[in-house]
Amino acid sequence: MVNKPACQSVLWAGRGVDDGMAATGRMQIRGAGLTSVSDPARADTASDEALVCAARAGDRMAFGALYQRYSRMVHGILLARVPRAVAEDLLQDVFLQALPRLSSLRDATRFGGWLAAIARNRATDYYRQTRPTEEIEENFEESSTDGGQTSSKQVSEGLFFLEAVRSLPEAYREPLILRFVEGMTGPEIAERTGLKHGSVRVNLYRGMQMLREKLEKK
Repeated sequence: MVNKPACQSVLWAGRGVDDGMAATGRMQIRGAGLTSVSDPARADTASDEALVCAARAGDRMAFGALYQRYSRMVHGILLARVPRAVAEDLLQDVFLQALPRLSSLRDATRFGGWLAAIARNRATDYYRQTRPTEEIEENFEESSTDGGQTSSKQVSEGLFFLEAVRSLPEAYREPLILRFVEGMTGPEIAERTGLKHGSVRVNLYRGMQMLREKLEKK
């Protein structure tokens, strides 16, 4: 467990950062009653350890900053395992599960890997608790750049891409989704998930080879 004096010193540093963030504005996290810093540049100045220690002490804005920093990672991990509509809902659940468990995190510097494990477990729990019978359907109209109107061809290609990625072994699905859907770089994936840089690089390379074969067949 993180020793108390160390976390105490980081906590004060985190509060100083949070005070500066407060002037930049906040936004509400749906269904959680938490606040998130609206200026990513200021949030990036605080370390994970500082934000975790502050959140442990009840600083909701610090936890909101963690949400903003890690929401893409969590969404990508979920999207690699469950339908998109479900991933959107489970995204909130993962952070709501993480908040009361922060005290169990032994090393505050490893928050990303710890949170990634919660996200994977939440996706597994979803299939244990429900038995989805519907086909995987994704709504790509929301992300189109032409006022919400997306052609059938674009929707079809998007659906095929996700289906192709989900048909790959689990080791390749997650990094590919994080890279091409969430827009994270290889080093960023490794840093956020706590995985080794070499493993992420190899899995992206091998996953791309397998995905290219499937897309070429299509």
